[in-house]
Amino acid sequence: MTPRTIAILHPGEMGAALGACLVASGLKVLFASAGRSAATRSRARTAGFEDRATLGRALEGAAAAVSVCPPHAALALAREVAGLGFGGIYVDANAVSPETARKIGETVAAGGASFVDGGIVGPPPISGGTTRFYLSGASAAEIAHLFSGSRLQAVALDGPAGAASALKACYAAWTKGATALLAAIRALARHEGVEDALLSEWKISQPGLEERSEAVSAQARKAWRWIGEMEEIAASFDAAGLPGGFHRAAADVYRALEAFKDAVEAPGLAQVIAVMQEGVKRPGAPPPRASRRIGTAGR
Repeated sequence: MTPRTIAILHPGEMGAALGACLVASGLKVLFASAGRSAATRSRARTAGFEDRATLGRALEGAAAAVSVCPPHAALALAREVAGLGFGGIYVDANAVSPETARKIGETVAAGGASFVDGGIVGPPPISGGTTRFYLSGASAAEIAHLFSGSRLQAVALDGPAGAASALKACYAAWTKGATALLAAIRALARHEGVEDALLSEWKISQPGLEERSEAVSAQARKAWRWIGEMEEIAASFDAAGLPGGFHRAAADVYRALEAFKDAVEAPGLAQVIAVMQEGVKRPGAPPPRASRRIGTAGR
């Protein structure tokens, strides 16, 4: 039987928007306000969620639970849910590696739940056509059906638990990984005094890349959320026998940008680069040296 009551654990911007799609489809959505911030409580209530106060009470009333939390907290939350004896469908929608997803599945199964692996691609689904929710595992189609006709396109993959997380990891390995790489390239070019020359070359051979390399400024205030995601992606590459260093370095970049977490306004690129040069420090790395500026003739 298709679940009609869903618990969202814990509704940040993405979780609140995802749950709002369920509310709009006529389902009852529960959440637990205990220990959550005022902003989280406000988002959940605005989206039409019913507050059950504690996690235990929210789970008692739900046939399915969807976990939407930072990647580093995903396994701990699954263990908490398993400890409460939840016996419904547990959907992990976090940006974790396939191996972590499988561990989460084993954890909730030990507590009596069935497991669906999920991966969200796109922004919070405020409008239609922007966001896909990939699902895998035995009950993937059942969960996908809950979002039929909503702003969120749910796609059940023909694969076991871990497949949805693998797809999400591959997608974000490029999008968020490339954002970090381009930011580091701009920092290196500025440090070596060749930034103007690089931008001139990009205009000729890589049109649009200058703008793409500045995207990190708009993303800097939420970069802290991506530290764990980059580490999970690195672990995914490692597990496949592929080099994971690309995304461990991306995690270092985003760790440095954690300084902008509570900023009122998005920083400029110069601020981002300055923080990166100060904050990204690896053992044995040489200290920063004074930049020099090299232009191009006629520029």
